Amino acid sequence: MVSPSSSAVDVATTNADSPTRGPRTSDRSSPPTVITTGEQPVLLQEGEKKVEPPSPLSSADPTSPHPQSPSQPELEPEPEPEPDPAAVAAEAEKLKEQGNESFKRGRYGEAVDLYTKAINLVSTEPAYLTNRAAAYIAIKRFRAALADCQLANTLQTAIPTPTVPTAPTSPTTSTPSTPTKSKSKSKSKSKSKHPPSPSTPTPAPAPAPVPAPQPQPKTLLRLARCQLALAQTTAALSTLRNVLSAEPANAQATQMQTRALELEAHVRNLEMSRRRGEWGMARIALERCLRAVEAEGSEIPIEWRIWRVEIELARGNWDGANSAVNDALRLQSNSPDVLTLRGLVLFLCGRLPQALQHTQSALRYDPGHEPAQRLRKRVKDVERLKEEGNQAFKLGKLHEALRLYTEALERVGENEDEGKGGQLRALLLSNRATTLVKLTRHDDALIDTEASLVLQPGSFKALRTRARIRLHKEQYDDSIADFRAALEQAEFESADGDVRALRGELKRAEAALKRSKTKDYYKILGVPRDCNEADIKKAYRRESLKHHPDKGGDEEKFKLVVEAHAVLSDPHRRDRYDLGEDEDGMNGSSHMHGGMPPDLASMFAQFGSGSGGGGFSFNTGGSQGFHGL
Repeated sequence: MVSPSSSAVDVATTNADSPTRGPRTSDRSSPPTVITTGEQPVLLQEGEKKVEPPSPLSSADPTSPHPQSPSQPELEPEPEPEPDPAAVAAEAEKLKEQGNESFKRGRYGEAVDLYTKAINLVSTEPAYLTNRAAAYIAIKRFRAALADCQLANTLQTAIPTPTVPTAPTSPTTSTPSTPTKSKSKSKSKSKSKHPPSPSTPTPAPAPAPVPAPQPQPKTLLRLARCQLALAQTTAALSTLRNVLSAEPANAQATQMQTRALELEAHVRNLEMSRRRGEWGMARIALERCLRAVEAEGSEIPIEWRIWRVEIELARGNWDGANSAVNDALRLQSNSPDVLTLRGLVLFLCGRLPQALQHTQSALRYDPGHEPAQRLRKRVKDVERLKEEGNQAFKLGKLHEALRLYTEALERVGENEDEGKGGQLRALLLSNRATTLVKLTRHDDALIDTEASLVLQPGSFKALRTRARIRLHKEQYDDSIADFRAALEQAEFESADGDVRALRGELKRAEAALKRSKTKDYYKILGVPRDCNEADIKKAYRRESLKHHPDKGGDEEKFKLVVEAHAVLSDPHRRDRYDLGEDEDGMNGSSHMHGGMPPDLASMFAQFGSGSGGGGFSFNTGGSQGFHGL
């Protein structure tokens, strides 16, 4: 037989080399084999198969052709040694001193970098934060300085965790329930015959009182300076009250408090004026706010810039509104509020395509921005109605154009906070006035023109329309003044075609003024200035019958009718008359027959008149009777 010990060693060795190999078999019987499983030997009889437990190596890769050695436990990397806190603190202090030197030399950006490195090493040191805040203030980075001051103040005023001092150990307090062994045991027995009572434990001492955190005036002053520079007047006043409660005689805090109170009063006046719609007062209050903040060396808050745009819009100062909204957009180009406000300014200035682009940009940043959504729809509606109105006017559909312009004006509105519709409303009113003139509704046209010029006094088209209306109303001096103003504005805008047309209209208005001081032949016949030959003939027949002396008419008026007909029925003489030129011989004697114009003399001859200028002798019958000319 094989001894158990020798069999165990052999089989174990075999298993290590080839963990998947089974026992050998032969035709003859063999003694049982001893298998070592790691704990107790196992006897296998002949014919039994050895079942080996799965090993990690074989299960990991059972198809591997090469035997694998037992896996070794992985060694974890040794942790890096903790840096020495004293060395870190020393390095941070060194960086702080270097930052101080840079600050003294005016190298504020370099000082910020050095203080930042010190903060990265020791982030809980308030002095590093306040120093960096001072450097930020020096380069007008008040928001960054504000964050540092707030964190430093938090660290300085943090309440430390109270500690309970450990009571000193003594033989009596260490094990209060066990009698203490002492050399004077016999003495204690002799002093008292009563059995010893269990000792009472000594109470733990109360926690040491923690002093209340004291505000750091230096940190608070810098914090208040940042808050005031950023127009956070309420926060600045609260911070300054904390400083003055600790140091009532702090002159710097007192001066800063005065400035903060003044700024707060200006802001209050501004808000009150805006609510009341007193835009002039609001603008004055805003200018005072801006001067106060600029005196602190800070940037203007974006909210104030928006207020400035709104005030300029309400005042109708379109150049100021454009300038203010462009400043706001440079600072916050991705703000949906600012983009929408810019779109509103462009809309009220009549620049509809650009207004639509800005509203779409605002909606890309915030698809749910309701002001941008409303403005986009408004812009699209007005642009459509305006273009349709222009097309209808060109096609001569005047009533349709009038309706479309009116609908567009309703979409624009005349809200006071939008400059009562702005230049866009002025343009639409001017277009509607032109349409009304074509419809001979001169009074309504004049109302629209006046309203348009209130919104946009320099519109040469509105001035031209008003000049035409006044010319129609025979307000010659006012008409000439409007034509001259329109011509000057058109020349400024380099509108060459309009300039030439306006010069012609101005010349005709001046001629009308000259005619008004003599005789107005058009008025005598009761015809418009653009009448044709048939209109003149018809009016002549009507007026001559009305004023014929034989029918009880006025002889002087009859003479004027004949004279007007003679001039206006002759194209050459009419042109000269329209230009204001004198009619040679119109009232002279060289062309007179007995003191009468030739046409009047010939007319009288038809009625059997005697000597020129004498009395009338009408024949009421025969072929030379009155036929109603």
